[in-house]
Amino acid sequence: MGFRYSGHETFPCRYAWLPKAFAAIDADHSAFADEEKAMIRLGVGKNMVRAIRFWMVEMSVGQKHAGGGYEPSDFAKAVFNRKKGIDPFLQDMRTLWLLHWKLATHSVDEPLFAWDFLINQWQSPEISRSSVLQAFRRAADKEARPPSDVTLEQHFDTFLHTYVPTRSRKGEIQEDNLDCPLVELDFINLVGERRIDGTGKREPIYAFRLEDKPDITPELFAYALDDYWEKRRSTERTLTFKDVAFGHGSPGQVFKLPEWAVRQRLEVISSDSTGPFRYVESATQQQISRREGVTAPSIVTAYGEGVPC
Repeated sequence: MGFRYSGHETFPCRYAWLPKAFAAIDADHSAFADEEKAMIRLGVGKNMVRAIRFWMVEMSVGQKHAGGGYEPSDFAKAVFNRKKGIDPFLQDMRTLWLLHWKLATHSVDEPLFAWDFLINQWQSPEISRSSVLQAFRRAADKEARPPSDVTLEQHFDTFLHTYVPTRSRKGEIQEDNLDCPLVELDFINLVGERRIDGTGKREPIYAFRLEDKPDITPELFAYALDDYWEKRRSTERTLTFKDVAFGHGSPGQVFKLPEWAVRQRLEVISSDSTGPFRYVESATQQQISRREGVTAPSIVTAYGEGVPC
């Protein structure tokens, strides 16, 4: 496994970027081939063009086209199409959770370092810049070509501001920053501050929101479970509850759901006799299996009820 630390040009994704990127590649697969033309088309600078292309790919909105350039993914076509899309303007929280899922699980072989490390391996209940960067440095030094401290700092800041709003010195959200849409998930919250050892300075302390998240419906959870199974456990006929709740890149881990919330969703999914999964819990086993002959969850089924026709 190799990790990636850059490509975002230190810009978190912004609200308008994904719909713009979808429209651009839907109209022209070579929309990002010429950065100068892309700058004019998207109305942003060169670094932002690169950042938009990066987030478009990492959130599975765009994928490589056989003839060169990029084309919209099936996910993007279902969600972002202006006329028939489920949520072209990112107004549905389920879309934001799906984008978070796509981002956190986009690549198994070359994941984004901060997302893979903090979501799957970070054990402390608190997240602070100083402690995370120390852990980043130790982990990154094991790589064949370790990144610089500056790269790690920028990578962490980009991760953090994907989920935490940017604020002015007065503590007010700056509208012109156009925060990342994933800020709305409250996935990471500010919980306090502390003094940095030996410096006299203080730094904020954050934490993952480790509680149930009703917007992650059983249908959405089933979609993520199927995706996890295909990407990481494709050779296995069954999964354990532990796999789904705590496995690397699993729905329970990526969504930061408590055990009872994972179990509740598995029970709801299993109660549908026409659904794709069966969950069996007994004194000796907690096992998830696939029902034969049942179609795998799709983006449309991930939204369940309330999807516009």
